[in-house]
Amino acid sequence: MGYVEDLRKLVGHRPLILVGSAVVLVDSQGRILLQQRKFPKGKWGLPGGLMELGESTEDAARREVYEETGLKVNELKLINVYSGSQLSKAENGDEFYVVTIAYYSENFEGQLHINQQESLDLQFFYPHEFPEYMVGSHRVMLDEYLAKYYNQK
Repeated sequence: MGYVEDLRKLVGHRPLILVGSAVVLVDSQGRILLQQRKFPKGKWGLPGGLMELGESTEDAARREVYEETGLKVNELKLINVYSGSQLSKAENGDEFYVVTIAYYSENFEGQLHINQQESLDLQFFYPHEFPEYMVGSHRVMLDEYLAKYYNQK
């Protein structure tokens, strides 16, 4: 059982502030890894997830990428920190606000492996090929990454 699940036992569906990380992984061809998620069903987004107790945001980013993709991330570079007043609601009724720290990396290794519990698919896309059906906040992170860092190569 994880930290958020333990918290939910205490507070039920009441709003929480959750902290997580998301990672833009860029391969040697300039393509970006996207994950087609089971939740929200079928939406494409970045690998990432919520921190556990005792983790740094970098630790959470590396752990989540490994769990979701089988890839080990070495160097992480900060894109930005995202937060806001938008209340999100999970399918089960849990309410939350999210603070997300977004990173990017071109330094990773391993074989791509789909975690069947969380993902429907994993694919590398060129930016002009991104799917339309994406997690909105992840699209914002990708747009900022593309504007700040992608064109500098």
